[in-house]
Formats: sequence, C-alpha cells, structure tokens
Amino acid sequence: MTGDMRRDTLAGWGTWRLSRHSFAPAPRISATRWRRMPAAEKAAWDLARAATHANLPLLGTPMSQAVDRLLAARIRQNAFKARPATRAGVMVSGGGYQGKTETVCETAAAFEDAWRDLHRTNPETVPGSRDLWAPVAYVQTPVTAKPKGTCKAILDFYGAPTKRMDLPELIHQVAASLADHGTTVLILDDITRLRMHRADDQDTLDLIRAFMSMHVTLVLVGVDIPGSGLLREGRSPAVKNVNGWEPTQTERRFDLIELDRFRYDTPAQITAWISHLAGIEDHLRLLKAPRGMLTDRTMPEYLYERTGGVVGLLERLIEDGCSQAIASGAERLTESLLDALPLTLARAGRDAESGEVPHVLARSGRKPAIRRRRNTVFDDHGPATADTA
Repeated sequence: MTGDMRRDTLAGWGTWRLSRHSFAPAPRISATRWRRMPAAEKAAWDLARAATHANLPLLGTPMSQAVDRLLAARIRQNAFKARPATRAGVMVSGGGYQGKTETVCETAAAFEDAWRDLHRTNPETVPGSRDLWAPVAYVQTPVTAKPKGTCKAILDFYGAPTKRMDLPELIHQVAASLADHGTTVLILDDITRLRMHRADDQDTLDLIRAFMSMHVTLVLVGVDIPGSGLLREGRSPAVKNVNGWEPTQTERRFDLIELDRFRYDTPAQITAWISHLAGIEDHLRLLKAPRGMLTDRTMPEYLYERTGGVVGLLERLIEDGCSQAIASGAERLTESLLDALPLTLARAGRDAESGEVPHVLARSGRKPAIRRRRNTVFDDHGPATADTA
C-alpha cells in the first residue's frame, strides 16, 4: 500500500478505498519449517507475520452488520432521489474503540465502489469542467468545532482554498465543492466533540443540518450521541422556543443506531463472542499456537473481562500479545502472558473528554457474570460450544 492513506483527504480516501482489501497475510508455516529456513528468509517471514498481526481483519459482528444494513439502505435510497428534498441522515453512536469509524467507512466505500461501477463517470459533471469525482467525503470534526472551522475541515478534504474567507463565503464554497465533486455521502466523524452548552457549537449544529439540503446523505459518527445533547440540540431551558418543536428538528432528520460492544449475558451472545475470537485466531501466525487458543477453556471469559467486549481493545491486546509471544519465544497466547501487558490507549488525535478513549478495565482476576466454562469443538461448519459446570 503506497500513497496518502489519510482518509480525510480526497487522495487519501481514494488510496484507502482501493487498497482496503489488498493486504495479504503471511503464509502459514510450521515451526519445523521455520527452524530450517535460512536466516534471511526467517527474518523476512517474521516481518511479514508482524505486519499480519498489526493488520487484523475487519470482522463483521452482529452489531456492525446492523449498522451496515441501515446505513447502506439509507445511502442508496438517498442517492436515487431526484426531488430537491432534504435527505434523511444517519447517526452512528457507540463507545470509544468499538469500530464505528471502520464500519461506517467500509459501508460508504462499498457504496462508492458500486456507484462508480454504475455510472463510470461523475453523473453531476458540468460540461467543460474537470473536477475530481468524490462520491464520499470523510471529515473529522475539529476538537474545537465552530462553524468556520467545520467548513474549513470539509474544504480541506477537497483541497479547496479557505484563506481570507468569511463564513458565508465558506458555506458557499462547501456547497460548491459538494456539488462539483458529485459528493453523495458526507461523513462527519467524532461529532460529539460538539459541546451543546456552547453557543458556537449550537451554531455548528445548525450549519450541519443545513448541509442536508445540499443533496448529500449526512452521516454523523460519535460517542454516546443520545447523551451528548445533539438530538435535543442541548438547548438551555432559558432559551425560549417559538413553539416547543425546535429541539426535535435534529432527531426527526436522522436515523439513530447504536454500535454496541459485545455482551456476555446469553448463550447467543457468548456464541457470537467466541465466533469473533475464532475469526481473529485464524489470522494469527504463532508457531506454537494450539487449535482453540482463543476459544477454549477460560480464555473467552478472560478476554471478555480484559476488554469488556470492545473490539478495538481486543485487537490492541491481541496485537501486543502476539508481539510479546514472538519476542519471548512462547509463540502462543496465554492468560499469564496477556495478564502482564497493560492496555495503553494514548493515541494522537483522540479527544478523551468526548469519550473517544474508553476506560480500560483493571485486571481484577474476576470472571464475568457468566462463569460457565466453555469447551469449543471445531467441525466443518466452524466453532460449536458447550457448557460445562
């Protein structure tokens, strides 16, 4: 994968979209073959498997599949609308590190693939113009979100000029960029960086709603959107509404869906968690890994306790665990090995105050509420589980 991989630029989004499924994991080899490899070949394979562990696949979950169904249907329906009516948007809510951004971007990229196959060229092209076609625009909400800053963030995606422009000029430029580039979907990530008790942020929400009249499907992604005040606009009781309906303007224009973490309360939920672990295990390249390394005995309960069922935390723990397993020569993941690893979530660009960095569960040694021991039996249809006392 080469080129700009930042999704918040036109070039970066295109590079990511075209290469998002192109990663090839390291080939599987036995410990015996690895020991017999020449030093240079062994080093090359070790680098390849390190890259494999750093690029765990985006596995579908029951939660992400529900988001994909709703979002894909809304995007398609809006894309074919011919009337100049306001397009309904979608809000995707959930905790930090739960895969909201990856799920939304994958759904939007799949739509763009199909949209390009259908039209071949920008259906909104103005004769004589050579604007780049951008069916999807991905933008991160600025940490301090104000109307001008939000407009500039959108225009930065297209590489459009923003200097010495006042707000009306910026809004006009946003509308022109969306139209000229044939943008059908506008994703605003980290939308709950808006603090609805601030006047600037309420003005920004008014601006965002105005984007819905620009013939795009607006997709807002954030942490705990219902608790953020966005749906009710966070209006202070001191602010007098004309007829009491103003706070409903946002919630009536958006479908809200929650991308929740895994749960561990019912047999179906436990089976879904173990199936997810089996999918991850299939991607690992550890030389002494037994079958069922992540799914047998008490490992599912342990991993759930460490991560709370949050897929991003699970990915971080498995990635760090594989690195430690290789460095130590253990070449397998065990509870004792993982227990020595802290979950460190410091990450550039994340706003902890907005809930984008989740609370990391302490290693308490306690098991989840369901203490059933799980034995996993693999057959031709995948993992099947059974409870034991």
